Amino acid sequence: MKQTGFTLIELMVTVAVVAILAAIALPSYQQYIIRANRSAVQQFMLDVANRQEQFMLDARSYTATIGAGGLNMTPPAEVAGKYTVTVAAPAATPPTFTITATPVAGGPQAGDGNLTLDNVGAKTPAAKWK
Repeated sequence: MKQTGFTLIELMVTVAVVAILAAIALPSYQQYIIRANRSAVQQFMLDVANRQEQFMLDARSYTATIGAGGLNMTPPAEVAGKYTVTVAAPAATPPTFTITATPVAGGPQAGDGNLTLDNVGAKTPAAKWK
């Protein structure tokens, strides 16, 4: 009587191949997620900059308040848990602002570093704004 099925060695080879493929794919997927999160916060920062320009036309100055009483914006869910977005609008002549996105400590973006955007459109670090 002939028995059919897989041998233990065949199963071990299959598991090893799957483990190797997973080890290669996981870092690429993690980098994709980091880039997608960075892209979401960059889009939000550009939206904040646009609202700052509208605020400037109405109030003749920039505001440091993103929420109620300022720009009346809230960060979207894909940004809120990963970055803290702040605006600095010092009383200066001519008026200026700087938007800074700081990764939340211990979050998936923790090693990504700060992103900034100012009133003249300067984006730093430039390599991460491509």
